[in-house]
Amino acid sequence: MPDLVGANLQDAQNAIQSLTDFAIPITTSTDATGAGRQQVLDRNWTVCAQNVSPGETITSGTAIDFAAVKLEESC
Repeated sequence: MPDLVGANLQDAQNAIQSLTDFAIPITTSTDATGAGRQQVLDRNWTVCAQNVSPGETITSGTAIDFAAVKLEESC
């Protein structure tokens, strides 16, 4: 698993798809502020945390979730 904290959410999702050759086609994301907002336009969000630590091995069964905030917000 790469370290994707600080990345644009859409870029992070694309990186996982590319890295796994689409073995992990879908990742999930949550609002890092706790407000429960949906990440409708992923390009407008920045990754603050990831549930799989950098360096961990990921497989097609790995569920990856990114905690994110809007671009203008701080983690």
